[in-house]
Formats: sequence, C-alpha cells, structure tokens
Amino acid sequence: MSEVVVKLTDVWKIFGPRAEEAMAAVISEGIGKPEVLRRFQCVVGVQGASFEVPRGEIFCIMGLSGSGKSTLVRHVNRLIEPTAGKIEILGHDVSAISTAELRRIRAQQIGMVFQHMALMPHRSVRDNVAYPLEIRKVSKSKRWAISDHVLSHVDLTGYEDRLPKELSGGMQQRVGIARALASDPEILLMDEPFSALDPLIRRQLQDEFIRLSKILKKTTVFITHDLDEAVRIGDRIAIMRDGKVVQ
Repeated sequence: MSEVVVKLTDVWKIFGPRAEEAMAAVISEGIGKPEVLRRFQCVVGVQGASFEVPRGEIFCIMGLSGSGKSTLVRHVNRLIEPTAGKIEILGHDVSAISTAELRRIRAQQIGMVFQHMALMPHRSVRDNVAYPLEIRKVSKSKRWAISDHVLSHVDLTGYEDRLPKELSGGMQQRVGIARALASDPEILLMDEPFSALDPLIRRQLQDEFIRLSKILKKTTVFITHDLDEAVRIGDRIAIMRDGKVVQ
C-alpha cells in the first residue's frame, strides 16, 4: 500500500457567525443543511467529507457549481479553516500546527493552480515562475535556473522573457502550472485549472498535464465539473453534491 499523502477525516465547514452552535446541533440532533440555514442562518459548505490520496495519485473531485468541491480543496492547505474534522498532510495534522509551520508547508510542499492564474503583469514569465523561490530567499541564479527548467517541462522554452500579456490564455495557464512546480512541491492542488479555456486548448493542456504527471509523479487533487476531464485525468474520482462526497 502506498503512503497516504493527503487525508481528510469527517471534515465539516459551516459558514456564518453561529457556525459552532450549528455544528453542535448537527452532532447532537443530526439536523441537515436546510435546518441549519433555518435555525442558525448558517450555510453548510462541506458535510462530513473523508478521503485519502496515496503518493503519486491524481485524485479528481467532481461536482456541479456549488457542490462544495472548491471549498473542500482549500481545506487541504488551510486557506479555509474547518468547523470540524481532521486534515493530515504527510502524516501531520495541519489544524494543529503553528502559523509559521503552515507557511513552510504551503511554500515547500503544496503547489496550487487556480482557474485564473493572476500572473504579475509587470514581471516576465521567468520572474513569475521564480516568485515562490524569491519569497524563500533563493539566489537569483538558482531560481532562474529552476524557472527555466520547469518552463521546459510545460513547453515554454523561448518565452522566458515575455510578459504575460504577450501570451495566449493557454500559455498563461502553463506559466501558472510551472510556478506551482517551481518549489518542487509534494502535492499539487488544481482548482478547475483548464475550465476558462476553449475546448481545443483545454484538451491540449489536459494531454500535457497527463504527460507531465507521468514524469513528475506528483500527488494531485484535481477539481473539475467536467466528467470527461475527470475520467481522462483522474486515477480515482470522488463525486460531490450538496457538500457531501456521495460516491
């Protein structure tokens, strides 16, 4: 059995000022999402979600808009704090660690790719990719060498000195993937990274990601609302509805 890299156990997220009260009522009375909203004016985002991702696996979480999949993935690096439940990264309970240790894990062990990459417009492609290393005070020569290396992985050799506005949407998304890979993270969190692209470019980037995954063997949690994409990319697929992992 492969080592488990990401493990979520009975994770709940309730949004609202009376979230703790609502959570207590869920536990003691077994009330559901509509009752939580009616009694406490709180919204249940994630309901008792549990899953494990072994090393090197691409684990897809699929669901329609509002199903809770993006909320759930943001718990992995604690961009969102759970109302209840346990989140473990490489055997460490991330809800119990200090802010400094959490920052270190985010910087060194977790790379995240969003739907819209928010590249820095005034920085070159190379500088955008090298930015996570700059934060870690890596020397300029070393971070540029790493940047050029990961850009070659995403087929952007020759574009190092371009600005983001000089690139197509698909190329910008590749820069985002390169930036996530620059710090050589153990885990990739990908939140609908290709959904803003037109179908042809989307298919091409899916193919490139599959190729890259075979080479780099990163443990990946991949969020999508597209069943075809999930089937093409994922080793396993979890389906979410109303904040629950239903299958």
